[in-house]
Amino acid sequence: MSKVRIPVIAIFDVGKTNKKLFLFDEHYQIVFERSARFLETTDEDGFPCENLESLRLSVFDSLHEVFRRDEFDIKAINFTSYGASFVYLDENGRPLTPLYNYLKEYPEEIQNQLYENQGGEDTFSLATASPALGSLNSGLQLLRLKVEQPVVFRQVKYAVHLPQYLSFLVSGKIFSDMTSIGCHTALWDFTKKGYHQWVTQEGLNHVLAPIVQGNEVFDAAFPGSPYRVGAGLHDSSSALIPYLLNFHEPFILISTGTWCISMNPFNAEELTKEELDKDTLFYMTYSGTPVKASRLFAGYEHEQQTKRIADHFGTTSARFRNMEINWDIVNELKREPISADLSGFSTIDLERYQDVEEAYHALVMHLVEAQVASTALVRSLHTKVTRIFVDGGFSKNNIYMNLLAAAFSDVEVYAASMAQATAIGAALVIHEHWNSLSIPNNIIELRFFRH
Repeated sequence: MSKVRIPVIAIFDVGKTNKKLFLFDEHYQIVFERSARFLETTDEDGFPCENLESLRLSVFDSLHEVFRRDEFDIKAINFTSYGASFVYLDENGRPLTPLYNYLKEYPEEIQNQLYENQGGEDTFSLATASPALGSLNSGLQLLRLKVEQPVVFRQVKYAVHLPQYLSFLVSGKIFSDMTSIGCHTALWDFTKKGYHQWVTQEGLNHVLAPIVQGNEVFDAAFPGSPYRVGAGLHDSSSALIPYLLNFHEPFILISTGTWCISMNPFNAEELTKEELDKDTLFYMTYSGTPVKASRLFAGYEHEQQTKRIADHFGTTSARFRNMEINWDIVNELKREPISADLSGFSTIDLERYQDVEEAYHALVMHLVEAQVASTALVRSLHTKVTRIFVDGGFSKNNIYMNLLAAAFSDVEVYAASMAQATAIGAALVIHEHWNSLSIPNNIIELRFFRH
């Protein structure tokens, strides 16, 4: 008697440091997981970057491994990764350059010339919803290639973001997707809903692949393969998908980690200069609708300041992990104003605090004050938000969550937990193409915090 095989979707989740393959069953439970660390290399300037050949081989090695397993029936494959880097392909689909690192310093002369040609930095940044971030504006990477390496640029058939390159490896099809284009690339004109005029003026449009929506699928490149292949998604936009599919009343998602990103998919109001100056921008959903987002470097600040507190009081950072809120301490600390400046706590002499508990409460109060100001930037004037979801590291912080709920007393505040939200988003977006069951309503676990 033949063994019943489990229908699954394979998702490659490729971050800067962690690269993983997940298999999800029809209930979106992880039934297989494989991690890999890829080799780094350097570009022609000696700057560290991803090794594309190592990445390509790992994708195929991982797929060969799961195809050999009799217990799984792979119905579909999709990809999600950081999106701020281009892969430049020749007419045979082979990369022409290294995958340049988005942290690489950008030549000021090229950037300033572009801004000057397009009416100034503010005008350009507002239209493209892209703060001036140098190489993090991936469109500027493409311009740099044209200016500094014209011979190589003339050989480029297509420039694709990393998620779409990964998809191309399996489907053989080359497309662009809205989640990658819309993420601080400086390519998209959010007022005109198309590529910004500079893209055509510089002749870059000829190497940009046709745009598809993120829920489209394609046949695999290998003849007779029964599975479908997704177009790939930018990771921040992918993590939003489970919430968009589960909740239809207006909400804000605060995705916390090193960066804490507040995303409001119900606010498409044009950016103001003040918002842009405070690191507010647009992301894009897989269907091409704008998501107003603000960014705060709060996870990094928390890491630095907890180390400072621990060192001062002769303890370890582990001391803070399960600390419960003490409202008496909060009320005592409230007697002095708390700055919304993210770095405000770093200037305070720790001698003023009686003990480690008081110092840590003070730190979190500063972080929450900064977070409230950051999240307020994406609240719409016209659409009332009814819920705020917090996922990631801070969602597990009892002090942070209680203080945030108290600060946003007019909405419901929830800690949300979901295993591998980014990967699940990439699976859910093509649900109808591989899964005959309805989307389960228990993917996201919620904990309500009263204020």
